[in-house]
Amino acid sequence: MDKSAGQKRAAPVLYPALAPFDQRMLAVGDGHTLYVEQCGNPSGIPVVVLHGGPGGGCSPAMRRYFDPAEYRIILFDQRGCGRSRPHASVEANTTWHLVADIEMIRAALGIDRWVVFGGSWGATLALVYAQTHPERAAYLVLRGVFLMTQAELNWFYGGGAGQFWPDLWQRFSDPIPVDERSDMIEAYHKRLFSDDPALEARYSRTWVAWENALASIENDGHFGDAPAEYARAFARLENHYFRNAGFLETDGQILRNVPLISHIPATIVQGRYDMICPPAAAWQLAENWGRAEIRMVPRAGHALSEPGISAELIRTTRAILRQTQALGL
Repeated sequence: MDKSAGQKRAAPVLYPALAPFDQRMLAVGDGHTLYVEQCGNPSGIPVVVLHGGPGGGCSPAMRRYFDPAEYRIILFDQRGCGRSRPHASVEANTTWHLVADIEMIRAALGIDRWVVFGGSWGATLALVYAQTHPERAAYLVLRGVFLMTQAELNWFYGGGAGQFWPDLWQRFSDPIPVDERSDMIEAYHKRLFSDDPALEARYSRTWVAWENALASIENDGHFGDAPAEYARAFARLENHYFRNAGFLETDGQILRNVPLISHIPATIVQGRYDMICPPAAAWQLAENWGRAEIRMVPRAGHALSEPGISAELIRTTRAILRQTQALGL
């Protein structure tokens, strides 16, 4: 298990974001329809990309970590966000619905086994999916690991990260009355699900701004506004999932279930100064998973786009190409 990414790397040259060769809306039940796209090589190594949030949606930039001549790249918008419909809906929207959706996509595309690639919440979902369907995951690539534990939620929404960014924490907490600040997730829930469009829009943007401001190590303290529709889906879905502890059965479930995936190789790419998902979770995961290599990136935070993070992800997807026979892909 490699403990360090070593010297700071130059900004990587990402692959071109080629247009999809297949785009479809897939009905998955419960009134939900998902946007699904495929790009790259239709006969290449299949990789499913799980976006963050919950509620972030996929983007063309996520295609750029895979050689389009070698990979069959599958991206989709999870329930309630991006181009999936209904937008910003939390009905029939749990981790277990998403795991079933991933399996439905795999079956619909005729894929037996694939590489599972996810960052932040996408890493959480990748782990739960692999633990539920270990026979379908050939390799896991995880970035900015989040294990959906109460300790991690307390860190980000209970004032831990605010110790480093007191000015931004104040902007996040000030809209909440003092007597409600002991549970910021619940306090925001009341406003994000108020049925008052103006109130929901205002609190959605503040929720998203707190996270976005801390995503990159290059952050200058900017607390900008996200587009209204994006912010509403992101904030409502994220709050819904966090308020329900990711719909896991017990706190710490993902780490305890690592033996279910101990045979699956993995690479974990983690920013040393990740303020959203502190490195302790990634370290614990790697320590308990013999086939996981952790690449701790110096002078990097949480964002997918940070040069050191991107460099390690490109390195990993290239390395997988040399292992296709061993991986059975």
